[in-house]
Amino acid sequence: MIKKMEGINIAGPSAAELVAFYHEKLGIPVVFPGHGDSIGAKLGFTLAEPGIIVWQEEEQSAPVEFVFSCENLDDTYNELNARGVTDTPPRLAEWGGRELNFLDPIGNKIMILEGNYA
Repeated sequence: MIKKMEGINIAGPSAAELVAFYHEKLGIPVVFPGHGDSIGAKLGFTLAEPGIIVWQEEEQSAPVEFVFSCENLDDTYNELNARGVTDTPPRLAEWGGRELNFLDPIGNKIMILEGNYA
């Protein structure tokens, strides 16, 4: 099942502008520059703690996406499916990791990653 919170995803048409604001204006360190060709970064005070995860999207997405992680995504999916939370199985994401995506009762996005963020 879920073992920790990774952070909160925010996305917009200019990931670079968001990263610059949080890093240069607010002084939050960039602890992870992104995965391969994906445009984004994780800002925070250590890689192991929750942070602000910024992604490039052509249009503003939902304002918030909560990101958690677990040891075994298939087991977590089976448990959540049995509880009636989601019937959509985990997928391989464009950045190369596995993730499970679903919505809470009021439409906030939730993502669960398998293993560590980096």
